Amino acid sequence: QVQLMQSGGGSVQSGGSLKLSCTDPTYILDGYTLAWFRQAPGNEREGVASIDGDGMTKYTESVKGRFTISRDDGESTLYLQMNSLRSEDTALYYCAADTYGLAGGGIGTKEDYNVWGQGTQVTVSS
Repeated sequence: QVQLMQSGGGSVQSGGSLKLSCTDPTYILDGYTLAWFRQAPGNEREGVASIDGDGMTKYTESVKGRFTISRDDGESTLYLQMNSLRSEDTALYYCAADTYGLAGGGIGTKEDYNVWGQGTQVTVSS
């Protein structure tokens, strides 16, 4: 079973930046829609950003202009550059892949994604 391997994350002060990476060691996810989700304690897992096989990106409103999702299919890696971080960005972040095409043209919900990373903590202190 494919599992994505995440790296990056950590602790930063408000206004700082972090970059998350997510690698597919099997190189089979090229062309699928990939996304980043996050889950804060007591909250549902929410979609943050997605990128389809053509490079089209979608962002949830709260991160527009601050976060950038990108992919390098040659390296089979997904990235999330996070700038101007806020305390409300604190959460466990997950990368995910939609290999059944359920997300459609948007970020979709967690139920649309069937391959996941292990999660990485991002903590932003004010």
